[in-house]
Amino acid sequence: MEIAEHIQVVDREGRLLAAAAEKAGVGAEVATCPGWQIRDLLSHQGAVHRWATGFLADGFAARRPLPDVPPGLDGDGLLAWYREGHSGLVDTLRQAPLDLECFAFLPAPSPLAFWARRQAHETTVHRVDAESALDRPSGDASDPITEEFAVDGIDELLTGFHARERSRVRSETPRLLRVRAVDADVTWTVRITQDPPAAERGATGTAECEVSGPAAQLYLALWNRLPFPEVTGDASLAAFWRERSGV
Repeated sequence: MEIAEHIQVVDREGRLLAAAAEKAGVGAEVATCPGWQIRDLLSHQGAVHRWATGFLADGFAARRPLPDVPPGLDGDGLLAWYREGHSGLVDTLRQAPLDLECFAFLPAPSPLAFWARRQAHETTVHRVDAESALDRPSGDASDPITEEFAVDGIDELLTGFHARERSRVRSETPRLLRVRAVDADVTWTVRITQDPPAAERGATGTAECEVSGPAAQLYLALWNRLPFPEVTGDASLAAFWRERSGV
C-alpha cells in the first residue's frame, strides 16, 4: 500500500474510533481489552498519536517515551483531547516531506512510510476495540477492513513486530506455524525457535499447525481480537501463539 492510502486509513479509522467512543461513553467496558474502559482506550490512543506526531514534526532520531495524558481529563474533555491529537497526526502526516528523517522501529522504505503504516494499523485495531464497547462483535465492524489492508497488517505483525528481540514467541524446540489468508491467496510461514520468530511469505517446510481464514478475520485474530477462524493440525501451537504473541 502507498503512503497516501495509509494516511487515509489513519484519518478514517481515527474518526470512527472517536464516534464509537462517544456513543459508548467513557465508562463503557472495552470487550476486546479486558480491564480497559473507553477512557483508557482514548488516553492510550491519544498519547500514541501525539507520540508519533512528535517524531514526524520534530525529526527525533531516538525513541522517546509516550507523552502524559493531562491529569484529571475525562468525559467530553478527554474525547476532545483525543480528537485534537488525531487531527494533528493526520495533518502532520500529510505535510511531512517524503525524505523526512526520524526514528522508526520497524523496517520500512522510509520513516514516513513506517509511521503512516504503523498508525494506520494501530488506529484500526483500536477502532475495533472502541466498537466492541458497543456490544458489536469484533468481526462485525462498522467499516469492514479490506482484504488488501488486512494482508498488509499481517505482514507488518509477522515480519516486523515479531522479528524484534522483544517478541515473547520463543520455543526451545523449533516449531513451524502456517498462516493462510484464504480470500487473498496469501500464505506465511513462521519459524519459532529460541530466537525471534522468522516469518516469510509462502508455504515452505512442514507446518505443525495452520491458522487460516479470510484476511480481515485472520488479521484481528493475530492481534488477539478474534479467535482464529480455522485451526488445522496441532492446535496447541495456535494456543501457544495466542498466549505469547501479545504486543
